[in-house]
Amino acid sequence: VSNAGVGMAGPLECQSLAAMQSLMDTNFFGLVRLVKEVLPDMKRRRGGHIVVISSIMGLQGIVFNDIYAASKFAVEGFCESLVVQALRFNVAISLVEPGPVMTEFEAKVYEEAERADYSRTDPETADIFTNLYLRNSKDVFASLGQTPEDIAEHTLRVIEAVRPPFRHQTNAAYTPMAALKHADPSGTLMTDAFYKLVFKYDAVLRLSLR
Repeated sequence: VSNAGVGMAGPLECQSLAAMQSLMDTNFFGLVRLVKEVLPDMKRRRGGHIVVISSIMGLQGIVFNDIYAASKFAVEGFCESLVVQALRFNVAISLVEPGPVMTEFEAKVYEEAERADYSRTDPETADIFTNLYLRNSKDVFASLGQTPEDIAEHTLRVIEAVRPPFRHQTNAAYTPMAALKHADPSGTLMTDAFYKLVFKYDAVLRLSLR
């Protein structure tokens, strides 16, 4: 089970390349290093199961989570490319894709975001992040967040499955969000829906979450 990960949220201009590279080294290359270690022996034994804790943000980018989403997209692409070869050797790969989870991991990301210096971005972007994104994120976690124990139960079901699924989403509330990309390959439906959700119907979103 590959579970190591770090988070990052905020305006792109306010994040250093060194911090971005460090995140990618943990979230993506950490997984790659692990798979390189365990896969050869699994192939020799013609049996094994690699379970990767990914994220719904590996399927759908979320505003102000550019680098974190990029790392999870990399995880998803890596596993999707590898799974067919692995199946030839009777090795399963499963991606567990949670939405928000109420842990110290998430709390730390948002505490750091609230204390960060936003002088390197324009005032409008800083205002959108601090007064829209952070506020709405707290409501999202309070309304839709899962416990670590719940994610552990989902992961256990994937591990024990007779035919392990390649993808397993733990939160049904996020299924429509991910489905928007498949409904319209041009991306227009998805971007329009998210734009309206963030900038036009912000009050409705907060009310519905509460």
